[in-house]
Amino acid sequence: MALFETIAIAFWAMLPAYVPNNAAVLAGGGRPIDGGRTWGDRRVLGDGKTWRGTAMGTVAGLALAAALTFVAPDAGDVLGFAVPEFTPLAALGLAGGAMLGDILASFLKRRSGRQRGAMFPGLDQLDFVVVSLPLTALLATDWFRAWFSLEVILVVVVLTPILHVTTNVIAYKLGLKNEPW
Repeated sequence: MALFETIAIAFWAMLPAYVPNNAAVLAGGGRPIDGGRTWGDRRVLGDGKTWRGTAMGTVAGLALAAALTFVAPDAGDVLGFAVPEFTPLAALGLAGGAMLGDILASFLKRRSGRQRGAMFPGLDQLDFVVVSLPLTALLATDWFRAWFSLEVILVVVVLTPILHVTTNVIAYKLGLKNEPW
């Protein structure tokens, strides 16, 4: 597989996992998932993880996966190679896994004493990858094996932090986030 093809497939395959956290920021607010509960003297998750944000983020990822599946044949014709068409379970694993990864990261941040919005290098950039890829592999094993070669996974691990930092800086400059990470 050529380098451009590997990068394009990695990006296309991960889009349903890349979008949910951004959509959750836009749609967030409402009741926190942890209901204000604490563990010890710290919140379990914090006010930044809400039911509405999680639901809307997941729905946005699922909708994007459906749209990408619809245009995949034409995109493949233009690019000269096939791009993924998402099965429902693959879409759910990617979108839902991204949101679960973000929730897990918040839990770990609270346990380590970090406040909402505090930087946690590495975890902040890869939390959704660490959960979405294994969940997708579990829910849609054949689809995952067909699209996530070792090379594609390596590109995801390298590309994701770059995209994450870039989109967060843009969201910060637009006033959608309180911090640029």
